[in-house]
Amino acid sequence: MKQVILDGKPITPSKIICIGRNYVAHIEELNNQIPDQMVVFYKPNTAISDTLFSYHQEPLSYEGELCLMYQQGKFSAVAFGLDLTKRGLQSILKSKQLPWERCKSFSKSAVFSPFVSVSEISNKLSFDLYIDDKLTQIGNLELMMFPPEQILADLQSFIELEDGDIVMTGTPKGVGEIQKGSQYRGTIKWEGTPITEGCWIAE
Repeated sequence: MKQVILDGKPITPSKIICIGRNYVAHIEELNNQIPDQMVVFYKPNTAISDTLFSYHQEPLSYEGELCLMYQQGKFSAVAFGLDLTKRGLQSILKSKQLPWERCKSFSKSAVFSPFVSVSEISNKLSFDLYIDDKLTQIGNLELMMFPPEQILADLQSFIELEDGDIVMTGTPKGVGEIQKGSQYRGTIKWEGTPITEGCWIAE
């Protein structure tokens, strides 16, 4: 089983739950419709990777996200994550109204910075993604259509969450194709101060 790091110690998530279309600007960026209810899809434990890949059967796209770890009935830790997507395949699946697993849940389709415990999940949190030192994405709770407390309540209405499970809360505008050899640096901030960061050179 794949692991992530929480406060310096390894944790084995049973699953990754992803929230789609949670930022209006990103929805408009991809010409999607604003959903009536929260969009949910899953990545298995095998999606976790320490390496950022630029290609898997087709060029991959990046989506920077605030990621939350569930423990003892609540979200208690945060990390920066990249949700990797086969955008070409996703377009085909969407046109046929088919599930997204083939374009979202493939092996090594998620990379994470170390998780760090926080006292609360609040508007004090924000994140950004720099590609080759150029600011590419920024996000915070105020931009989300479905904030963390609503995400948790909705998920718990139909699925059992286990300690260590990860929730990826969606991506803001600025997504794009991963370029091999480029540096991707994602940071989670608390009141503007970095608390965890991931840095990857795309392979």
